[in-house]
Amino acid sequence: MDATEDFDIVELEEADAAGGLALSTEAGWNQNEADWRFLLSRGTVFGVRERGRRVVGTAALLQYTDTEAWISMVLVTENWRRRGLATRLVDACIGAATKLGVTAWLDATPAGAAVYGPLGFTQTIQLRRFRLAASASAGGKFAVGRLGDFLTLDIGAIGFGRRDLLQELCGRPGSQLHSSGDAMALIRDGRAARHIGPVFAKDAIHALAIVRDVAASETACLLIDAVATQETFVKGLDEAGWTVERPFQRMRLGPATTNADKLPFAVAGPEFG
Repeated sequence: MDATEDFDIVELEEADAAGGLALSTEAGWNQNEADWRFLLSRGTVFGVRERGRRVVGTAALLQYTDTEAWISMVLVTENWRRRGLATRLVDACIGAATKLGVTAWLDATPAGAAVYGPLGFTQTIQLRRFRLAASASAGGKFAVGRLGDFLTLDIGAIGFGRRDLLQELCGRPGSQLHSSGDAMALIRDGRAARHIGPVFAKDAIHALAIVRDVAASETACLLIDAVATQETFVKGLDEAGWTVERPFQRMRLGPATTNADKLPFAVAGPEFG
């Protein structure tokens, strides 16, 4: 097999969404084609093709503001792993972020965190991905939330604006923005499960209540990426029958330029932050 050094890092196009989806599906991730199309159309997705055809590796950089960007979708197909390809793709994202002058964020698996640390990334918050098995719907009721309120809460929680992202996610077929007055939560389609997040609330009691109501209105398998330091919320998920699937470590490369007022209870997902 040819060495990875013989293959160029290229910028992928929206037509490569199916190739990206094949990689994330192989890895068992929950992204769907709509997620890939958003990343390819709004961000920069670096990739490697096998002899100019099949996409065998990716890494995405999604710029949110003049000072902040997100790295995600670092994927390499099985028979191309352990050959330095992921490092080359991440280096391409870091180079692009440096050229833009932005702080780059990512949510890493434990194995990824061990790689990103030596590259200069520093650890911030920890996340826990929980799963709830599919069940018969109890017909939960909810009020539809306002996008403007959701955007304001998101800025307060993450420290910078993500209007394009949240407007896209909320506007997709199947997406629902739940509101209870003291809490808001987005639920959207994924490849294999519905995803809840971000979740914002006055306190853990209200956060757990809205997640319970969302779950009661759903029949599909559910995922939620909870902020680990929201201990009462995390404990409540466990008691409600959610099971931990994997941890993530949020990391940052560059200065801390954000000013978040209050942590969310759950985030949008490791692909978006």
